[in-house]
This record gives sequence, structure tokens and C-alpha cells, in this order.
Amino acid sequence: MLREGISRLVDAHDDLELAGTASDLPELLDLIGTQAPDVVVTDIRMPPTGTDEGIRAAAWTRQNHPGTGVVVLSQYVAPSYAVALLEQGSAGRAYLLKERVASVDELARAIRAVASGGSVIDPMVVDELVRSKTQDNQPGLASLTPRELEILAEMAQGKSNSAIATALFVTERAVEKHTNSIFAKLGLSEERDVNRRVKAVLVYLSQH
Repeated sequence: MLREGISRLVDAHDDLELAGTASDLPELLDLIGTQAPDVVVTDIRMPPTGTDEGIRAAAWTRQNHPGTGVVVLSQYVAPSYAVALLEQGSAGRAYLLKERVASVDELARAIRAVASGGSVIDPMVVDELVRSKTQDNQPGLASLTPRELEILAEMAQGKSNSAIATALFVTERAVEKHTNSIFAKLGLSEERDVNRRVKAVLVYLSQH
């Protein structure tokens, strides 16, 4: 059902073309090898083991077809999966919860983002990371204001300062000011590149 739904989504967009579908990891890797698609959309769990095939497919693709982006779909908020997906680099990678498939625009945006080398992390995953670390009384996160936490979540979705400003109805200058404050409080150097910003946020949240 998931494959059929994504196939219909692709068909509904003139700028997207379906290269093929696969039902298990070996079939997926063979498809990537023969078709060299711009983007792979994969479930995190599939045959033969039903564990972390999507993460392994992304790692294999990074090594063998570095130009191919990967969007991993999961029903699990567990941040460890997102961190594993990005540990070899965040460029051209996205981690979305399956419920986002119901939102055609969200999934299509993620596909386009990774096709251009961007990164997208589901905001619910970011929220869970922030919540767990805040409960652990992490000094950096505890010092962030509600607005800074909002911007942190937007930042981890791979959005630029201008995109964050539009989403939160504030000025880009205000976003820059908050972003500088966030990185200062988290003890991170200011990152201009969107992918590096995503990676910095996730690395901080996963290791502290």
C-alpha cells in the first residue's frame, strides 16, 4: 500500500518520474544499481529481516551511488534512526514519519530537497530529541527560549534562514539573531551551510 501510494504521488507531479519499485532490500539495491535514480524513497524496515534495511540501503547508496538522494520513511519517532541515517553525512538525506505520506506536499518537498542535495528531518523527531534532552536537564537546551526552540526545530528540517522566517512569520534578520544565539548557547560554531546546520543540531542532540 505504501509503494502504491508513493507511486501515485509521483505520477501526480509533472517534475517527478517513477524509475521503479522494489519489495525487499536486495531488489532495491539492484534497482538503484541499474536505474541510478536521483532519489530513493524507502521504508526503514523491509524484507528480509524487517529491521533497519532502509538505513543500510542509504549507507550502501552513499558508498556506491553518492549522487542518489535517500528519503527514509518510518513509523518510529526514535531519534537514533535519524542519527544513524546522517552519521556519514546529511547531504541528500531525509527522515520522515510515515504519517507524512498523507501530506503530499511534505513528501514531495522532501524528495525535491534531497534531489538537490538538501536534508530534511521530521519535526516530530526533532521535538522528541529536544524533549528528552531537556528532561535530562541539558544546560544548553534548557537555556533556549521558546522561540529559539522553534527555530531549532525548523533548522533541523533543513530550512534556510529565509524559509524559517517565512514559516514563523518573522524577519530574516530576527532569525539570524536567534540562530546566532542558539549556536552560542549550544557551544557550536555558526554554520552557514544548511546541511552542516542540520548535522550540527542532530549531533549535538544525540551526543549530549
